[in-house]
Amino acid sequence: MARIRKPTADELRLWRLAMRDVAPLKQPPEAAEAAEPPPAPEIRAIRATLAATAAKPPGIAPPPLPPIDPERIPGVDRRTADRLRRGRLSIEARLDLHGLTQAEAHDALTGFVLEGYRLGRRMLLVITGKGGYGGGEGILRRSVPRWLNEDPLRAKILAFTPAQPRDGGAGALYLLLKRRRD
Repeated sequence: MARIRKPTADELRLWRLAMRDVAPLKQPPEAAEAAEPPPAPEIRAIRATLAATAAKPPGIAPPPLPPIDPERIPGVDRRTADRLRRGRLSIEARLDLHGLTQAEAHDALTGFVLEGYRLGRRMLLVITGKGGYGGGEGILRRSVPRWLNEDPLRAKILAFTPAQPRDGGAGALYLLLKRRRD
């Protein structure tokens, strides 16, 4: 880790000269950040559903999803599946989860996918990061595919696959959303 040196007397004088006209903020920055708007009603409903499912006994779990054949994605024609895997579909929106906690990332991902579906978007990019600073795989990289396979997101997503290196590689996912039926 780099050592931080103390400023010299000349540097302190120059700093004070530069800052002489600066007035403090009326509200500390921490208080301004804490006053975030309440979540949208759809997010509140999702949180309530998640809390209700978490309260169920551990013996009642949904069956695991079958593995997806990389050569065949159910519900997607071969040409579209190939374009998805190769990153040849136009990315309509991106979400970067770097620096978020699991709860923040889960809320952000849920809102992002539901909003993308509502707007009729088809191709999304979610950047989880590779993680692994402690020698293992990142928690978001491991959790995001699981979240995508849970309600309410699973009903909106047709397929997802790791991104190409130019779009984040193993630290990102392409999401192909279902077409919105009104």
